[in-house]
Amino acid sequence: MKNYIYYLFLILLFASCGIGESDNSYRENPKGGRVYGGTLHVNESYQYLSLYPYKITDAVSHNIANQIYEGLVRFDRRNITEVQPSIASRWEIDATGTQYTFYLKKDVFFHDDPCFPNGKGREVKAQDFKYSFQLLCTKSDDNPLFESTFKGKVKGADAFYSGEKSSLDGVIVIDDYTLQINLITPTNSFLYILAGEGGTVLAQEAVKKYGRNITVGTGPFIFKGKNSLDQLVLVSNPVYHRTDSLGNKLPFIDSLVFNFIVDKKEELEAFKRGDIHIIFELPSESISEMVEAQIADFDKKSAKYLLFRTPVMSTQYYQFNILKKPFTDLKVRQAFSYAINRKKIITDVLHSEAFGPGICGLTPPGIPDYDITQIKGYMFNSDKAKKLLAEAGYPDGKNFPKITIELNSGGGKHLAVVEEIEKQLKEVLNIDVDFIVVPFAQKLEDAKYGKIDMCRAGWVADYPTPESFLRIFSGENVPDSMNLPSFPNTIKYKNHSFDSLFQLGVSAKTPEKAYEEFLKAEQIMIDDAPVMVLWYDESLKMAHSFVKNVFFNSMNYKEFSEVYLQRESDKAAQ
Repeated sequence: MKNYIYYLFLILLFASCGIGESDNSYRENPKGGRVYGGTLHVNESYQYLSLYPYKITDAVSHNIANQIYEGLVRFDRRNITEVQPSIASRWEIDATGTQYTFYLKKDVFFHDDPCFPNGKGREVKAQDFKYSFQLLCTKSDDNPLFESTFKGKVKGADAFYSGEKSSLDGVIVIDDYTLQINLITPTNSFLYILAGEGGTVLAQEAVKKYGRNITVGTGPFIFKGKNSLDQLVLVSNPVYHRTDSLGNKLPFIDSLVFNFIVDKKEELEAFKRGDIHIIFELPSESISEMVEAQIADFDKKSAKYLLFRTPVMSTQYYQFNILKKPFTDLKVRQAFSYAINRKKIITDVLHSEAFGPGICGLTPPGIPDYDITQIKGYMFNSDKAKKLLAEAGYPDGKNFPKITIELNSGGGKHLAVVEEIEKQLKEVLNIDVDFIVVPFAQKLEDAKYGKIDMCRAGWVADYPTPESFLRIFSGENVPDSMNLPSFPNTIKYKNHSFDSLFQLGVSAKTPEKAYEEFLKAEQIMIDDAPVMVLWYDESLKMAHSFVKNVFFNSMNYKEFSEVYLQRESDKAAQ
């Protein structure tokens, strides 16, 4: 779906937000009318959990870490299905599809930091990737990304993780600027995996000094540690290696500020004041409010804001504790899924800022060549829901235990959604559910350890294939004990047929064959109903018109190195 850009012609206000120009000579005359300097302010709805790359499992931490760290390759923020060079200038894949050879750029440096001699960041070499990937494959609660990245894919990764080998055999340093990675079988998603946090390169000196508190990378912005609960500030990397398409050195802005405002109304007010320059999840009801407030100025002033409407590769759902009664019973889970009127939720609660109610599987629409409409999902059917619940031994909800739904603070619209779900389950099934709101970190831990009845959950694509969504149902990594954490399969779902088809898809030689197997696997999982799929996300994003070269994509992949700030005064000076 195209991005629909609406120009809201409101009063143009000017706000000074620069922190001082860099004295680097290249910043004096950028090509293409672009501008160096200034501070970009963005907002996240909750605090980040960790900036240690291999431990990152939440979106906010990912958004921040993506500015600090890099790997061999990166996603193209304009075309999210494409992978671009990053620290690697190019790569080759052999005829078997299992041997990847990467050729590293020269003069790529880690950020200046006291962990290095004289505080000067050193050059990145192929050995740094070998070290980093061995760190990723080291058995530790701090490395959950091993399960969804190198495990079962890279030769020797599993043996290194188990301690059978002291070196990661599948990663070979050819010379300082050449690295080879050997896979067990072809994996279509491997470049996508390397573009995520699992592909991050870390300096051994920084890990030794800071451990899991490391914030030293090679990215366009540097973490300086002067932060608070309300803000996190990153400053530009003066020796960053990338340039834009015109040859301008990146990044353009001097600093990047992440604010952490939970309340959406407060966030909107901060945006109006100019304290925030981009809103990534604008409530749809706020659009008319902003237009009506200043409609008299439409014909008199320049554009102040730009509004973007984009689909997102993200699915919202509630997960059941399938190892705890009453949700050990398939018919109970299916009854819940049939009892929910998703059309009413999307229209009345979400104000149509979502896709549905034609819910099929967990994988959202928009992934090229993956026909999600082939999946038979759950549409609202009150008669079927009541029948299933009665067959499970709870006719008209009689003797059904009280259920609590756990959701995280900062959820905004999710409070209204859970209240509507409470109402619908009572009306259709005559059962009572309650809900509690906890910090995001607690909700994640409670889900990992099975300390829930139900909880709100959502999944944003790590990479643009169905594998990214179906991986959270893979049973191979689920521990047998309830006392051990399970991630990313916090549902602790196990189905041998699903796992077999999923692995066939992962190792398929072509995307077409992979998608064929993934569709079969996804149908099995949906039939088992370990989750109650609710909707596919669509988001409204708004930016001040002076924020230039910002692109929004369906993976919510955020990378700000090419963004620049150009006000009317900048244009006049050219």
